[in-house]
Amino acid sequence: MHDARALESLLAFWVEGGVDVALADAPINRTLPAVEVPAPGAAEPTRPPPERKRPPPPIPVAPPVLAASAPEVLAHAVAAASEAAAAAQDLEALAAAVVAFDGCPLKAGARQAVFARGLPDAPVMAIGEGPGGEEDLQGLPFVGRAGQLLDRMFAAAGLTDRVFITNTVFWRPPGNRTPTADEQAVCEPFVRRAIELVRPRVLLLVGAASARFLLKRSEGVLALRGRWFEWRSPDGELEIPALPTLHPAFLLRQPAAKKKSWEDLLLLTERLDRPHRPD
Repeated sequence: MHDARALESLLAFWVEGGVDVALADAPINRTLPAVEVPAPGAAEPTRPPPERKRPPPPIPVAPPVLAASAPEVLAHAVAAASEAAAAAQDLEALAAAVVAFDGCPLKAGARQAVFARGLPDAPVMAIGEGPGGEEDLQGLPFVGRAGQLLDRMFAAAGLTDRVFITNTVFWRPPGNRTPTADEQAVCEPFVRRAIELVRPRVLLLVGAASARFLLKRSEGVLALRGRWFEWRSPDGELEIPALPTLHPAFLLRQPAAKKKSWEDLLLLTERLDRPHRPD
């Protein structure tokens, strides 16, 4: 049997909480919708069968328009660049082919093409990443603050008038950003043809984007610089020593790194001063 005092205490608790009447013997969840319960013996009302909805007629769909995929567009642009570059028999014709080429998306946002400057038979070919704002204005590579620093470094190393300068792309990337691998791939046939026409003794790859793309390496420029590599043409006819180095724009932000670039230039001039043995 239940303790009478415990029951009285429980009832007092509910009274103080505002409960003063019992509505049913069993709890009811009144948050659920009410269900009408038919009286005993009453016939259940008949309900009409649910109406069957006919499916809507099919909507005619136009056949899809097949657009060229990004790899197809890239392959077409590279093929067009290769054809135009191969037809150029000298650097002047190659520069004109670059100006007329419409396959690089960077061209739409640039003022003009920026091809090259320097001696056409220079023993050193310096290849940077891409033109910046000042280069876009003047139409020549490495003429801004970074280019002026590069020229001073070439002069100090005795390389003035011994360098042909170009970039991996010939139009300024928006906001001076680093060119993408696809943008470099479209311009590569022109770069390759420039190397074939100049036939330098060494390549100086200026900056990470240039070194990594032309050497097909994944390391950063700090790991690549100061080491000799071989650049090879796709047909295997040309093999040229290539030396990666830091970009002068980086040196403007990190002046302490100039020592590393100076070491690279000394390494380059030492190789140039070796007795040249004809092939």
